[in-house]
Amino acid sequence: MSSATPTTQTQIEEVPAERPRGSHLRGWLLSNILTLAVGVVLLVLLGVFSFTADSFLTVRNLLNMLRQIAPTLVVAVTMTLVITTSGIDLSVGSIVALSGSLLAIWVQGGMNPTLALMLVLLLGVLVGAVNGWFSSYQGLPPFIVTLATLSIVRGAALLVTGGYSTPIPSDAWITVLGQGRVGGVPIPAIIALIVVAIGWFLFTQTPFGRYVIGLGSNSESLRRTGVNTRFVGLVVYILSGLAASTAGILIASRLASGSSNAGVGFELEVITAVVLGGTSLLGGRGSVVGTAIGALVLGVIANGLVLLHVSPFYVQIVQGAILLLAIFLNTRIFSRFGMGGH
Repeated sequence: MSSATPTTQTQIEEVPAERPRGSHLRGWLLSNILTLAVGVVLLVLLGVFSFTADSFLTVRNLLNMLRQIAPTLVVAVTMTLVITTSGIDLSVGSIVALSGSLLAIWVQGGMNPTLALMLVLLLGVLVGAVNGWFSSYQGLPPFIVTLATLSIVRGAALLVTGGYSTPIPSDAWITVLGQGRVGGVPIPAIIALIVVAIGWFLFTQTPFGRYVIGLGSNSESLRRTGVNTRFVGLVVYILSGLAASTAGILIASRLASGSSNAGVGFELEVITAVVLGGTSLLGGRGSVVGTAIGALVLGVIANGLVLLHVSPFYVQIVQGAILLLAIFLNTRIFSRFGMGGH
């Protein structure tokens, strides 16, 4: 009798505790609540504008809307990485302006369009490298660094253009990037979807994505594991600069002109999409999928208000209100759950 007791006790201890039913689902819902919430908002907006604006729910309008929000979506994906590292990049709007302006000037001046395209992309990489070097290697606050480059790059755009728009010759192949279609789908929308897919994979399926999250949540612990945290920060800003120059190319090729006034307020629109999608401004948590949905929400609002003949000036007011609300929910309410993202 006495020998059976310890055996019974051992058997009891070896039985694994059953995980409560629904715990996996509950955990998934909590970790993705921000993305789900903004997804619901998108569906509600689609429903509202479908009933109130006659031409909203048409293939032509929806495809046009995707083409218009493509530049925002491209930059918002990389901004998700930047903000997840506890950084910020305020220079993206200025990079858009300078990239589009130089592209138009160089092509109009007779430069090979492909070469001009590559040089513009290189410009974005260089500006991003400057931001990353000062922020990651010199320890300067990213807000101050990118605010300075915002001014410098915007000033450079004004300088090279004299404040005027520069048309891109209609026979230059690069106009296809902004105006062309593949199977009826605008090329900018296709490019944006590709960037979202690459961004999602990079953020969720690679060590680099884990380094980005670790850099924002606990950079010292990440550094002690042997990861070069400064280099990770540098790469993130380089990607942001590259995305901004890509957006500048898409905008200039769509409008067939480059302007130093392009991208004014662009950085705020991008940041709004990122924060609305659930990326924490404090770093350590981000969602590329949420960012994509956030950008779609902003695009639907802007498009729907225009179709309802509401003054375009209200769009900025609404976007500002959304940004304020998103930041409030992000930092005061949803952050208490300690949610992650994808």
